[in-house]
Amino acid sequence: AAFSVPEEFKHKLDKPPSLKTAFEALTPGRQRAYLLYFSAPKQSKTREARIEKSMQQIFDGKGLND
Repeated sequence: AAFSVPEEFKHKLDKPPSLKTAFEALTPGRQRAYLLYFSAPKQSKTREARIEKSMQQIFDGKGLND
């Protein structure tokens, strides 16, 4: 099942294309965990901050709790 991708993350995926590649290389469970985590905050600013903090982990091929 496809999960909704927060707007803020969509924008980030377009910037360094390598982020999209790295994210797509994660297991579906890891992708889902990130998307749920990124979508949770009500404020865009908070979602943005969570994405920024997680980018390196995504590049490293790690899940949210790895």
